[in-house]
Amino acid sequence: MNFRQLDLNLLRVLCAVQRTGSVTEAGRQLAMSQPAVSNALARLRRSLDDALFVRSPTGLHPTRLAQRVVPEVTAHLRDLEALLCRGESFDPATADVHWRLSLSDLGEMMFLPPLAAALRTESPHCRVSNVAVDATRVSAALEARDIDLAIGILLPEHAGIASESLFHEHFVAITGSHWRPAVGRTGKSLTTQQLAHASLAVAAPTATFHGSVESMLTRLKLSDRAVVRARHYGALPELVTCTDLMAIVPQMFASSLATRYDVRVWELPGHGPHYNVRMVWHESAAKDAAHAWLREWVRRLFARPEQGAVSTQ
Repeated sequence: MNFRQLDLNLLRVLCAVQRTGSVTEAGRQLAMSQPAVSNALARLRRSLDDALFVRSPTGLHPTRLAQRVVPEVTAHLRDLEALLCRGESFDPATADVHWRLSLSDLGEMMFLPPLAAALRTESPHCRVSNVAVDATRVSAALEARDIDLAIGILLPEHAGIASESLFHEHFVAITGSHWRPAVGRTGKSLTTQQLAHASLAVAAPTATFHGSVESMLTRLKLSDRAVVRARHYGALPELVTCTDLMAIVPQMFASSLATRYDVRVWELPGHGPHYNVRMVWHESAAKDAAHAWLREWVRRLFARPEQGAVSTQ
């Protein structure tokens, strides 16, 4: 038998005839005419060089080859159908999916806890891993299926990458509550002169917020004021509370710190530049029910009302 020349559609006919014991009933289940089923059986008999079925008083009786083959073929067809239909339906209560996200260390602190809490409640068998991909490689990682979704200050650069704006973010300064400006009056916002006299601590993550603070300092000509460069945002609260340093952080992060640390939040001159925080995914997952469910939860948890525009690069 030349397997390459075998029409795999004939195997569906084989299983249906075995299941029903009747060419007529098999045709009814497969939406085929009786002659079409008989013709398919004849082709399969020639390919396998076996009668497959013999007539008996109770109907068609499978040969030993058919008895051996049909259970295996039926199982594989069932698995194939489940695989192909998996993207069309999703039951979060029973699903066992491993989600791979790309979040910076800051994104891990801000986004992962509420998302994990929702998944534990709504889809307890699902798992989540943070695969912190360098921001310059996010599109390639999505295309290679190394990650399923990324959240951050991202600009998709490749065709086939979809994105949705969650909210606009801007940077603020945080200091210990003891800190006072070296020049000028103390207010809610810093002046350019006050910022220029401050000693700064900045974080330089490699993932989805990479370069944003450094770019802002370069534009303000303040790069030389950064005296401490930490690897992670998580180091900044302790740095500012025990020193005279000022840290530049996203406003969302600063607001959460203000409830847990003895810090003060300062607006930057002109309120600082604004950035678009997006979730980004590969367009091939757009109609996958499981992926759509995950995106909907990200939207519920983090999207602000004025946001939500979807774009495809």
